[in-house]
Amino acid sequence: MNLPVWIARRYFFSRKKRSFISWLSILSMLGVGVGTMALVVVLSVFNGMEELNRQIFKTFEADMTVAPKQGKRFLAPAALLARLRQTPGVSLLTSVAQDNALARYGNAQTVIRLKGVDDNYAQRQQLDSSMLGGKLLFRRDGVNYAIVADGVRNDLTISPIDILTPLEILYPESGQTFSVLNPSAFNREALTVAGVFFIESKYDNFVLAPVSAARKLFGYKTDEVTSLEIQLRPGTNEVKAKQALQGIVGENLVVQSRDDLNVDLYRAIRVEKLFVALTLSFIILVASINIFFSLSMLVIEKKADILILYALGATRQMVRRIFLTEGAIIALTGALAGLILGVVICVAQENYGFIRMGMASSIVDAYPVRLDTSDIVLTGVLSIVVTILTSWFPAQRAANVQ
Repeated sequence: MNLPVWIARRYFFSRKKRSFISWLSILSMLGVGVGTMALVVVLSVFNGMEELNRQIFKTFEADMTVAPKQGKRFLAPAALLARLRQTPGVSLLTSVAQDNALARYGNAQTVIRLKGVDDNYAQRQQLDSSMLGGKLLFRRDGVNYAIVADGVRNDLTISPIDILTPLEILYPESGQTFSVLNPSAFNREALTVAGVFFIESKYDNFVLAPVSAARKLFGYKTDEVTSLEIQLRPGTNEVKAKQALQGIVGENLVVQSRDDLNVDLYRAIRVEKLFVALTLSFIILVASINIFFSLSMLVIEKKADILILYALGATRQMVRRIFLTEGAIIALTGALAGLILGVVICVAQENYGFIRMGMASSIVDAYPVRLDTSDIVLTGVLSIVVTILTSWFPAQRAANVQ
């Protein structure tokens, strides 16, 4: 066995009596373990929150969205749509006409976000798991239907069962000024409510309707849209598909992935994750300072042993390695225990969800977590590097004992 490792192991594990220095070493080891465990858990929770948001957005938004760089609408002729549909990896293309409007139902009214979509929108099967009532229906027997968000239903007291009361959508007519003398300054469209969906509060003001009705309401031409939503086939490389689509639509339009549309939210989550990780890293730093003091006192306690080692022919490098190994034992034991415990907690939370949100209106019952190998490796390396660096100075002091 390597002599410095053997001596360091004897110092840590084979003491006949527990002194203050040994208890301080154990406390340092526990500090490293707690800090490492907390860091793994917190980083996994932030990963879970990011993944949860991706799942929420996936329920409503398309894989790729084509939108104008300037303005809010553009021409999408049949030739462009055909070229986009023929792009490798494209599964479904939906024309969208979207804008704010005023909705009336009975005696109630509210501002909504009207989203007109093609009939093929139902084939995306995104809202199938989010429907609270009714059917996902947009057109039947010449009648236009609407799918309303739960927030709109609550604001207007809508009943999908009531087919006699229409949902009236109003939109300002271009070039007209509303006044008492000109009450017809709004385009109007009557829709029958077919169903209600709920995803989360971000989409609570949405109303989905046929794109033809939305175009008529907004005063758009037949081939005018605000965006084109594209669903990709499973397993398609999003980066390559985005580049291919961008090459087709040209410079006046921009192709954005689902993550591009929500980049600000993801950036906020990552920044918050960074600052929380830095804050928790101070726990590991405090534990590392304890290692520094425990090794410094151990050097004083073992001064006679160090002199004997020198008398037996030990070199300064060997003595330095003994105390560096002592610090490494503390760091490795604490970091490994913390990593294992953190992973166990995250796996248990992911499978059993024993830590609940505590809110009846929350999207998920338990805190979401997702383990990331890179976070585990980074946490372990951080714990070991910081504690080893703090062990260097006591080890150097031991090497200089005369």
